[in-house]
Amino acid sequence: MGGAGSGGTHVKGSLPQAVVLITGIQAAGKSTVAQMLAERLPRSVHVRGDLFRRMVVGGREDMTLDPSPEAVRQLRLRHRLTAAVCDEYFRAGFTVVAQDVVLGDHLADMVRMIRERPLLVVVLAPRPEAIAAREAARGKDAYGRWTIDRLDRALRTETPRLGLWLDTSDQTPDETVDEILRRAWTEAAAPERP
Repeated sequence: MGGAGSGGTHVKGSLPQAVVLITGIQAAGKSTVAQMLAERLPRSVHVRGDLFRRMVVGGREDMTLDPSPEAVRQLRLRHRLTAAVCDEYFRAGFTVVAQDVVLGDHLADMVRMIRERPLLVVVLAPRPEAIAAREAARGKDAYGRWTIDRLDRALRTETPRLGLWLDTSDQTPDETVDEILRRAWTEAAAPERP
């Protein structure tokens, strides 16, 4: 059991265990990149923070540009659950690739909530026009251009510059994963917990 498996790159099996947190705004490529990264690592898990949001059946309040206190409370709960799951999988010997929209002060909070180290933070930050093109290609209408610009501004001006920030505008998902594998273990480490 274990080992390199099949279909990976030369780095498969050669990187130390870690928790890798991938964030960015919607349509930045988080889900695709996280899944592909996990598939290229041995003994890995993909934790999708949005699953915890979708588990709320009655009384769910989603985040908006002007969120209610309950929406913020549920977001923080989702982040706590994600952090706890990351820690448990890490303790069981897995490299964890977690992904969610974690912006603003929530990113620093999430870094504190995840107890295990090394914790590698990767922020996917393609240009707004690339996000708009990706959103159109996905056939989704989650938000309009003004919302993309506002979320991008929040990412770039309100989110602490933790970890490795990548402009993935002109990259394929494979190229983004290659760059994460090349750089994250040396450039994306979050601070140690106090």
